[in-house]
Amino acid sequence: MGSIASVLQWHCSSCSLINPTDRLTCIRCNVHRSYECKEKVDHLKTRTIHGCPTPYVTDILCAEAEIAAGALRLDDADPTNIDHKPCVVKLQFKSVVLQRRKSWNGFEYDLNMFVRPSKSSTLLTTESDSWLCNTCRIRNCSTQQCQNCDSFRKTDDRKNEIAPITIKMPNDFEKKSTSNWTCEKCSFTLNPFWSDSCESCGWNAITMMRDCVRYTPPKKKWACRRCTLLNDPNTTVCNACGGSKAKSLCPDDGTLREYWTCDKCTLKNKISALVCKACKTDRRANKKRRSDSQCPTCTFENEPNAKRCVMCHKHLEPEYYSSILISNHPKKQSELMENLRKIEEQEAREKWNEIVLFCIQNSQEFVDDSFPPAAKSLYYTEKHESCRVTQWLRPESIICSELDKESCWTVFRKPKPSDIIQGVLGNCWLLSALTVLAEREDLVRHVMVTKDFCQQGAYQVRLCKDGKWTTVLVDDLLPCDHKGNLVYSQAKRKQLWVPLIEKAIAKLHGCYEALVSGRAIEGLATLTGAPCESVPLQPSSVPTEDELDRDLIWAQLLSSRLAGFLMGASCGGGNMKVDEDAYQNKGLRPRHAYSVLDVRDIDNHRLLKLRNPWGHFSWNGDWSDDSDKWSDKLKAMLMPDGCCEGVFWISYDDVLKYFDCIDICKVRNNMWNEVRLKGYLPPLSSTDHLSCVVLTVSEPTEAEFTLFQEGQRKSEKCNRSQLDLCVAVMRSREVSSEKPICIGRLVEHSKRQVRGFVSSHKMLEPDVYVVVCLAFNHWHTDLVDPSVYPEFVLAIHSSKRLLVEQVSPPSFVLADTIINLTLAKGQRHEGREGMTAYYLTKGWAGLVVVVENRHANRWIHVKCDCEESYNVMSTRGLLKTTDSVPPLHRQVIIVLTQLEGSGGFSIAHKLTHRLANQAGLHDWGPPGCSHLPQIQKSIEGLHSPRLIT
Repeated sequence: MGSIASVLQWHCSSCSLINPTDRLTCIRCNVHRSYECKEKVDHLKTRTIHGCPTPYVTDILCAEAEIAAGALRLDDADPTNIDHKPCVVKLQFKSVVLQRRKSWNGFEYDLNMFVRPSKSSTLLTTESDSWLCNTCRIRNCSTQQCQNCDSFRKTDDRKNEIAPITIKMPNDFEKKSTSNWTCEKCSFTLNPFWSDSCESCGWNAITMMRDCVRYTPPKKKWACRRCTLLNDPNTTVCNACGGSKAKSLCPDDGTLREYWTCDKCTLKNKISALVCKACKTDRRANKKRRSDSQCPTCTFENEPNAKRCVMCHKHLEPEYYSSILISNHPKKQSELMENLRKIEEQEAREKWNEIVLFCIQNSQEFVDDSFPPAAKSLYYTEKHESCRVTQWLRPESIICSELDKESCWTVFRKPKPSDIIQGVLGNCWLLSALTVLAEREDLVRHVMVTKDFCQQGAYQVRLCKDGKWTTVLVDDLLPCDHKGNLVYSQAKRKQLWVPLIEKAIAKLHGCYEALVSGRAIEGLATLTGAPCESVPLQPSSVPTEDELDRDLIWAQLLSSRLAGFLMGASCGGGNMKVDEDAYQNKGLRPRHAYSVLDVRDIDNHRLLKLRNPWGHFSWNGDWSDDSDKWSDKLKAMLMPDGCCEGVFWISYDDVLKYFDCIDICKVRNNMWNEVRLKGYLPPLSSTDHLSCVVLTVSEPTEAEFTLFQEGQRKSEKCNRSQLDLCVAVMRSREVSSEKPICIGRLVEHSKRQVRGFVSSHKMLEPDVYVVVCLAFNHWHTDLVDPSVYPEFVLAIHSSKRLLVEQVSPPSFVLADTIINLTLAKGQRHEGREGMTAYYLTKGWAGLVVVVENRHANRWIHVKCDCEESYNVMSTRGLLKTTDSVPPLHRQVIIVLTQLEGSGGFSIAHKLTHRLANQAGLHDWGPPGCSHLPQIQKSIEGLHSPRLIT
């Protein structure tokens, strides 16, 4: 007998629905519970429940089979029936095996068991005036309107109607099974076979079986393994990072997303395309209304029917639409750095396992064809006069020192800074970064994906080049001389991590020669991917720059050491005038990078502990190993293990005298989040490739913004040229669907520098921000093809999770950004009443001139003459301009920028202005002209007058 839950129900004899006991009529067909079909099947066993005959479970299955046959449209009609009588489809239940199984519907039966009987077969059928609805495939009784979907019965329905199915039960069906079944609702596993409902939650298995015939459960959204975005079940590619639905992984090369998906035809188009290649749908038409589970504040996608947002804990208001987040691009969330690293390492290991397996099966060692053991992997040009590399050897064939002969080769044995030995290559910037990294064994292990010695010679190294994480595959064939000794960098105690990392970075940049010269900050950023900052120690050659605050710099060094940040120092670099003999007499090497191992303020002595990557040639001035300034107490505290070759202490005053800057790498714990976005820096303002980032902050957050440009090491040094980079963070003002981007006041900005990357740090309050990336010294160049526009990567690190969205803004976003930046940080000069000029030079590597006209009905004519400047370029194309600024408008008159980072530059400007009663330049220019040179469409997004708001 059934459980209590199944007994307290009754079965409709018309539509076979199981109804609750408190209802007198059927929920589906409205037939009274006492209704009986005109013709009954006598052999079906029934039981009387509450005065109504109710079939057993086996008979319910037979009734459900009738609905199943109708819903699946098993057959049309008997072809032998040529009369106009209703067609009767006669199906015979050849064999029935009712078997409980572990599935969501509780039963398993096969419709293939229904077969058409022969003409000679005699079956018991029922004939009544019931009819089958063609819309929902539900059988109705003696009514002209469907009780389920309210469709009316057609007069010709009897011709196409599928008659009720009569099922003959086998004689041995009543044999009971002793197996249990599992409820899919509560996962209770001890339900007996004879029970119709779950003994734990009362869920009716027969109802589950009936519903599965006509209803398929909705597909759940699938989560991308890398970026965790919940994607639509019908899509096969992640809308954020391009990860595959099948493997839920990102592309093997680890590149950022380079295409967008059309919402109409789902075609993947290049990110530079403005319309879909297939259906010609405009890219801006890809706007989706947020779901009810999406938070209107932070747009986080919550679970269905959630009352509060998991991320910002705000109440979810249904049918709310925030115009602030209208965008043509997918949204991304910042993720924990540790989670991203583990996902990328797992993806890399799968590829590595395939390579190793192939080598084992073919009994051969791995050789990297993309970076072969040849001259082109050593130098820019294959022909090189002084080449010390004569052969490429694997570790087993390399000649080592007498002390290391007894040990075997390994990847690392607890890395130490003293293990690193620089070779003949002038890459001290990399070796000093490795020395600092060796202070933290966990960071070294994060760089080396392959942590154990590989007999097949295949190794993987995880590096961050130009702001993009990539896993580099290399072999263990290393450059050696004719004696079998390593020519380039190496590590003591037969460790491979130093030469393997050096080879991986050389492969990224094209050859070993590309690693010559650099700064420690570049090595730290490449090895850790963390935000980096350079602290200048020398006064700037630009008079407008702030003077150095020695105490503030010392406090920053102490706090960075306390936070566990990595640091490196540059000796005699930049624009310092260096006397090489004076430096060498002090034991220092100019144009050389050192590692900062410690910073101490003890007994009123400010001291720094440095290390030379060479492992020798140490400082011999004050506080050196043999200095008389050491007391026994200080020596015991700071040098408990005695002297170490290449490691020395030096005073803060001597550092300020002989070093030009200290680089700080802000390596934080694994609880910080990161997100990286890719875009273009077009050489003009009015272009479709312009992009900015909308940043949604839901709680107070510490954030680091780093803007990278593509590196130049792959080309000869004489051919290298870098852009002037700047990243500005602005508040987003009132936003509407017509104006998706509206720049507010300045929050923070980086210095504009001709560097590989620039960075900025800020504490952000909950709000919506706009991040704009700027570069100007490539304007008015020959870059016409959008495919060769310079690329950038914006890396955002934060202590809390953020929501970012890369959007295509209107062209005037550049003008609004520069105006707000100049008004906040520039120098203000009042002219005639109602006219103000703003000059921005500090931290700008150039000049910005903005003129404000506050008159309600008068124009201001402005002449700006910068012809005496040198090593700069103008965004107007000329160094002398003339403009007519309309009433109540501001205009960016000119932007001058430094051409090269290594050379000096000079800015000289002269501004002349006058009032006018009408537009035009009058005697200052041609008739009908308001700007000279004319503001072309390509630059109007920067230099067109903007209304004062």
